[in-house]
Amino acid sequence: MGKIKVMVVDDSAVVREVVKQVLESDPGIQVIATAMDPIFAMEKMKTQWPDVIVLDIEMPRMDGLTFLHKIMAERPTPIVICSTLTEKGAQATMQALAAGATSIITKPKMGVKRFLLEDASNDLVEAVKAAARVNVRRLVDTTVVNMQFVKKLNADAILAPPDSTTLAQTSEQIVAIGTSTGGTQALEVVLTALPRICAGIVIVQHMPAVFTEAFAQRLDSLCQIEVLEAKNNDRVIPGRALIAPGGKHMLLKRSGAQYLVEVIDGPLVNRHRPSVDVLFRSVAKVAGKNALGVIMTGMGDDGARGLKEMRDSGSYTIGENEETCVVYGMPKEAMKLGAVCEEIPLQQIAAKISLVHAMVSGR
Repeated sequence: MGKIKVMVVDDSAVVREVVKQVLESDPGIQVIATAMDPIFAMEKMKTQWPDVIVLDIEMPRMDGLTFLHKIMAERPTPIVICSTLTEKGAQATMQALAAGATSIITKPKMGVKRFLLEDASNDLVEAVKAAARVNVRRLVDTTVVNMQFVKKLNADAILAPPDSTTLAQTSEQIVAIGTSTGGTQALEVVLTALPRICAGIVIVQHMPAVFTEAFAQRLDSLCQIEVLEAKNNDRVIPGRALIAPGGKHMLLKRSGAQYLVEVIDGPLVNRHRPSVDVLFRSVAKVAGKNALGVIMTGMGDDGARGLKEMRDSGSYTIGENEETCVVYGMPKEAMKLGAVCEEIPLQQIAAKISLVHAMVSGR
């Protein structure tokens, strides 16, 4: 394969230069053009179309959200949003994700040149690589410095593996969902299809801090169920979905017959915080056969080992099938490990979640 051809669209000349420098530090990426706003970008795209667009939201003449809608309507192309970490920016970015953007990268608050020195540079390179692998058709339908030197930790960095201890009986059922690239759109498909009363749900969606709150608020406004950004000791109850906050790990824990979540700091696991593996391992330890595990679209292997631990502890596990995945990465790795009991299309996942509650309630 040739290099990934990228266009950077941002009204700041400094940002354009720094992003270009970060991306071209990877030998597999070529920045073919930069533009100060979407109008200039569209002129340049007449001569050469990029594989991936890195796009700011707030720009003169035409904002990034309008540009994204135009691109997705005329010639769908993977788009990575490079956004300011503000409440206003978070709301606009949620709209961009709903419209088909693949992922979010946050700009440093103090001095954009620090971008070169921060983890954000790794995130940007990996986001562009993930975007280049996106199945854009599926995305539309459901609407970094070389990482080999970064030590990849597993869930052992947060909690010990599950053992064979017999769990206390409880009738409470739990659904644990993990997803990444393409997951914002996939979660909207699943959660909006659920009835008001269903099993309690815990979710890890790879996403930076601040944006998870806006994402949860958006889903809450669309769904019959309650959707919240998780806070420490929040209860997991029927009709509620808790989304792990960006920049924190989320674990399931038991208090008597009740389930709660623990939100903690900790190192990156599989280069992510929150990590799907951390959530799934905690569910395997405290819920076992009372849980349903779901792994959906995403690049990489985060969640594959944790889902295997869930299956080994008695949980029923499902993976989103290749045909509906935006990126068939995480479910594929879970399948290879033998972690998945059944692969199904995205549109059938809500029915499986509803069935969990119906079985235990006797309906």
